[in-house]
This record gives sequence, C-alpha cells and structure tokens, in this order.
Amino acid sequence: MNISNNNFASIDEMRHKMANGSAHTVAGAAGNGSGKSFDKVLIDTADEVKFSKHAAKRLEMRNINISDEQKARLEDAADQAMEKGMTESLVMVDNLAFILNVRNKTVVTAVNDTANAIFTNIDGAIIN
Repeated sequence: MNISNNNFASIDEMRHKMANGSAHTVAGAAGNGSGKSFDKVLIDTADEVKFSKHAAKRLEMRNINISDEQKARLEDAADQAMEKGMTESLVMVDNLAFILNVRNKTVVTAVNDTANAIFTNIDGAIIN
C-alpha cells in the first residue's frame, strides 16, 4: 500500500504547514467530541513535557505526585533549557529532581530524595 498524500519530512514541517493554514482540518478526528481539529490538538500537545516509561515507574514507585503548578514549572524549565542549548538537564522543582531530555521534552527519571543523590550525564541544571 502506498500512501503519498501529505507526506512530511518531520514534525516541525507539519507544525509549520499547520501554522500557515496549509494542512487540512479534521474536526473531532480522535472521536473525543471536543470539536477541536486534529492540527489544533497536535499543536496544543506538542510542547508538553512527557514522561518516559521509566520515569512513570519511578513516580509511581516513589509515590511522587506532581501538581499542575509543578508541571507548569517543569515545562517552563524545559523551555529555558532549550533556549540555553542544553541536551540533558537536571530540573529541580521544590524537593523533586527530574532528569530531562531537552530535545524530546521527556522526563527520563524522577527523584524525591535528593539528600545523597548523584546525577551524571547532564549538561546543565535549572532550579525552579
């Protein structure tokens, strides 16, 4: 099967085309009944910080609950790290530590006991 409509080289190219209105709008594409177009949902969620499977397990294992306010601060820190050209960053939010893959905006691990913690393979830290 050959699908050749709307091939895009990257997600950035897709975002650019959607921002310029050249991508097709599909209302309610996910069947969520929200009435949002697919491109709007994609753009809205593209900049959110995600948690890897490993990080999600650590959050659960260590009983770490993140408030909406803390997640917003984590997302702000991810943006700051990207602006500074970091690739793997330690982000401190209150008493929580997150290792963030900046390029993918993905938290790769989370720690709530930083008293004797050692963090390696990072190129920057943001205390937020």
